[in-house]
Amino acid sequence: MSAKQSIDSQAERVVLRLILVSGKTHEFEFHPLTSAHDVTQMVFDQWPDEWYEDKVQSAQMLKLIYHGRFLHGSVTLHALQLMPGKTTVMHLVTRENLPEPNSSETLTKRKSAGCCRCVLS
Repeated sequence: MSAKQSIDSQAERVVLRLILVSGKTHEFEFHPLTSAHDVTQMVFDQWPDEWYEDKVQSAQMLKLIYHGRFLHGSVTLHALQLMPGKTTVMHLVTRENLPEPNSSETLTKRKSAGCCRCVLS
C-alpha cells in the first residue's frame, strides 16, 4: 500500500474518542458503515489496558451515548453524519443489569394508576 493510499484510507475512517464514566478516554477508528452494536463489540474485543478496572463481562453491557441519546444497535456512524477523518466524542457507559423490556401488563398498571399529581373532583 502506498503512502497516499494509507492517508486516503485513514481519511475515510471515523475516529471516536470514547469517554467512560470514570473520565478515562481512548480513541478508536471505524469504517463509517460500522453500526453502534459493532462499535461496542469491537471496543469490548480490543479493550484498552488502561481501562482494565472498568471491564465488563460482555459487549451487550456497553451502551454508546451521542448528543445525550443512547444509540440503537443498528444505527451506523454514517447515519449519524459523523465526518470521516474527524474525531467525534461519545460516552461509553456500562450497564451492570440490563433493563427488563416493558411488558403490556406493566404499561396497563401504569395507565390505570394515574398520576400522583392528578386530583379528581
